[in-house]
Amino acid sequence: MIADLHIHSRYSRATSKEMMIPKIAEYAKLKGINMVATGDFTHPQWLKELKASLKTAGKGIYEHGGVKFILNVEVNNIYTKKGKLRRLHNLIFAPDFATVEKINAYLTRYGKLASDGRPILSLDTYEMFKALLDISSDVFLIPAHIWTPWFALFGSNSGFDSIEECFGDLKDQFFAVETGLSSDPGMNWRLSVLDNYTLVSNSDAHSPSRMGREVNVFKEDLDYFQLRDVLKNKDKEKFLYTIEFHPEEGKYHYDGHRKCDVRLSPKEARFNNNLCPVCSRSLTIGVLHRIESLSDRDEGFVPEDSIPYKKMIPLEEIIAEAKGCGRDTVGVKNEYRRLCNIFGSEFEILLNTSIHDLKNNTDERIAIAIDRVRRGDLIINPGYDGEFGTVKIFEEEKPKESQLGLF
Repeated sequence: MIADLHIHSRYSRATSKEMMIPKIAEYAKLKGINMVATGDFTHPQWLKELKASLKTAGKGIYEHGGVKFILNVEVNNIYTKKGKLRRLHNLIFAPDFATVEKINAYLTRYGKLASDGRPILSLDTYEMFKALLDISSDVFLIPAHIWTPWFALFGSNSGFDSIEECFGDLKDQFFAVETGLSSDPGMNWRLSVLDNYTLVSNSDAHSPSRMGREVNVFKEDLDYFQLRDVLKNKDKEKFLYTIEFHPEEGKYHYDGHRKCDVRLSPKEARFNNNLCPVCSRSLTIGVLHRIESLSDRDEGFVPEDSIPYKKMIPLEEIIAEAKGCGRDTVGVKNEYRRLCNIFGSEFEILLNTSIHDLKNNTDERIAIAIDRVRRGDLIINPGYDGEFGTVKIFEEEKPKESQLGLF
């Protein structure tokens, strides 16, 4: 079972109008995703659509078009704690609509739920989590993209330096954290404090085609409660691995200053006292730098009970580079759908289809590109300060060593 547990509806800001249940289900099947979290259940109109579109299909499970859904929302907690402004995004999961109604009745005291699919709440994360557990012990919370500088548990500009600072005596009441697009499990393994939590990876998609860029792969179909227990127990028998975006491609992997077009490795940033070498303003400290600051282990450490992971590039991006055109062009989309129809799904192509079979059914350059992606033979320029990084397959000359820094 492949699960993407963090997406958004069209009622979230900067989100495609296509993010509605029928289209989400359509793309989930194309990609080979079996379970999708609904996102945005606090938004009144989206909740109405969820109730109309989804049918009960098991314990805490809903269904549309052959795809499983579980109920969740990402909320933006903005509050002051110990004299510092905190801005954290958190994922809330609920087993049924009755529980969702209770959660919404509570959260509406702290923000305008109808203003955005991801509502802004003037509410301490600790106080919110405590209230959620009082509403139902079946609710669970996952801190979202925990390293993002501006809106995350460990964010360099918005978060905390430890889990205890944020969650206090509730730190053992949640059991998973989301690594986010700008970090992978290997980077998170450098912090021993995270050994107690299961690392999950999700797309945070704002359009259907971006679903599945990160997912969680389980051995078998799970209902809501089974999923919760697998995450709670870090069950390696049932949680097989995550599929990861290359973290360098994330918008906040390296340090930098977008206005000055400056991208620096953590080492280079520290050499410049974390100031922009062009304008002398403070750099946005990226995920890698932040992890190095808080880590207590060397790069490459692997905990004994860790869940493995694989790095991939979305198939549409591979086709686009092989063809030398944009990802959202008609030619790329047509070839993507054609291949998914032949081989079953995007993940079947990326993970399992033989290169020989691919060469017999598509342009050889596309097959070669998929082979290179599987082998990690790539050219990468890390993202910084809100700018996505680039991952190239066919450039002849690789970047100089100084450009890749620690990579």
